[in-house]
Amino acid sequence: MEPQEYDEIIRQLVRVAAHQDTINDDLRESIWQHVVISQRLEITQARIETLRARMLRHDANGRDA
Repeated sequence: MEPQEYDEIIRQLVRVAAHQDTINDDLRESIWQHVVISQRLEITQARIETLRARMLRHDANGRDA
């Protein structure tokens, strides 16, 4: 194999590695966004459950919700 061929292979490997770094960064950001969304959903669900429990208590007491 000629030295120029080795050089081209090395250049291609460097490009692939740089592109993989970009992909990894994008994946990390996406995972972080999903974590934040999940936390917000958990908070929202807890609030809905609290409101639902209050409404059920009021209905059981014969009061309007």
